[in-house]
Amino acid sequence: MNEEILGVGSRVKHPAYGEGVVIGIDIAAYTCVFMTYGKKLVPKSYSEWEIIEQLPAEANISFTEAEKSLIRILSSYNGLESKVELGDKWDGGTLVLKPQDDGLKTKEMPIDAFFHKIVMVRDRIRVMEQRINSSKLTDEEKVNLQQYITRIYGSLTSFNVLFRYKEDHFKGEGRHKE
Repeated sequence: MNEEILGVGSRVKHPAYGEGVVIGIDIAAYTCVFMTYGKKLVPKSYSEWEIIEQLPAEANISFTEAEKSLIRILSSYNGLESKVELGDKWDGGTLVLKPQDDGLKTKEMPIDAFFHKIVMVRDRIRVMEQRINSSKLTDEEKVNLQQYITRIYGSLTSFNVLFRYKEDHFKGEGRHKE
């Protein structure tokens, strides 16, 4: 590794964790966020990673500046999705699950909390899809796994009614990506 200290916002490529960004610096280690592995501490003496973009270490960098750098970097690698909005007709609504047995309690939750969980599932499936595409699997293995992902999207199309914009919908086998 270069003997110069990496600054917050520096982009790196770790052999095990992939591409990430430095979000913090302490005496012995960098705090880095990797798109698929999250936050990790990497010793300053670590020499096996590639420095993609080195930013100078500045003593007075604010969390806001670091956050902006992280958002810019993750967005450029599709690590962050744009905000997905709940359809207007569901704003402030409640999801009610009522069991057939009247002796059992009804479960209620805010529909926006449920929607957020659906969007998280969708985003995690997209990350899995990206990891499959960039893996060392054979083309046949990738195609087989992609077929499962397409079927998962198809199973989730029932939730499309919750989305405000059609481009955020799940698309299954019957509707191909453009």
